[in-house]
Amino acid sequence: MPGQVRPDRRAGGRPSGAARTDLPTAGHDQASWEVKLLVDHREHLIAERTRTINRLRWHLHQLDPDLEHAARRLPGPCLDQIAAWLAGAPSSVQVAICQELTVAIGALTARIDRVTGQLRRRVAQLAPNLLSLPGCGALTAAKLIAETAGVARFRSEACFAMHAGVAPIPVSSGRTDRHRLGRGANRQLNAAVHRIAITQLRLPGPGQSYYRRRRGQGDSTGDAIRTLKRRIARALYRQLKLAEQRLPTASPTTA
Repeated sequence: MPGQVRPDRRAGGRPSGAARTDLPTAGHDQASWEVKLLVDHREHLIAERTRTINRLRWHLHQLDPDLEHAARRLPGPCLDQIAAWLAGAPSSVQVAICQELTVAIGALTARIDRVTGQLRRRVAQLAPNLLSLPGCGALTAAKLIAETAGVARFRSEACFAMHAGVAPIPVSSGRTDRHRLGRGANRQLNAAVHRIAITQLRLPGPGQSYYRRRRGQGDSTGDAIRTLKRRIARALYRQLKLAEQRLPTASPTTA
């Protein structure tokens, strides 16, 4: 039928994102908007560097397979080793291309490092309390700020958890009592929470103790991690609220 909204099967039969009106509107202030711009810019630079490294490895394999093996550790100190080898290699078009790609990788790495430094300084100013949460480094905190887009738009920590895709959804069948996490949420935000959870599993502390307690109570590995992620979302909501309250209010920028 003309004008009819077709359901998005990936979202469980719900209308597509353009037709959904139940999601809270993202509203950055100037500071968080600039964090998002820097986070996105850094990710684009990393993607560009990865493409350049892959091109370099292809050419190096043609010149010397052993050197291509060393290039698997790029970016890193082996970049200087590759540059030195190319400087002493017989002149050819392919060697010249490799030298150009090597310079490009070094330049991209320097740009990524500069943006990373900017993000670390901004997070330390905007939300230093986020860094006190085990497993939450500066880059993860920057991603949380960028993707949350104003925690005040969520009326409760449960809404924040739903948006992050860490609110358990019942999928029980018969006598089997099971839950899964929502798949129609902000996947970038979900990935940030997941990184914190996996880090907490490796570090001695409350997160690891909670996970082991859930496993001892009979939870599977997946169920224990899901409950840990929900617990982390609750802590993140509180910390983001605190960070927002300590800063002066500014006019929002709709993303």
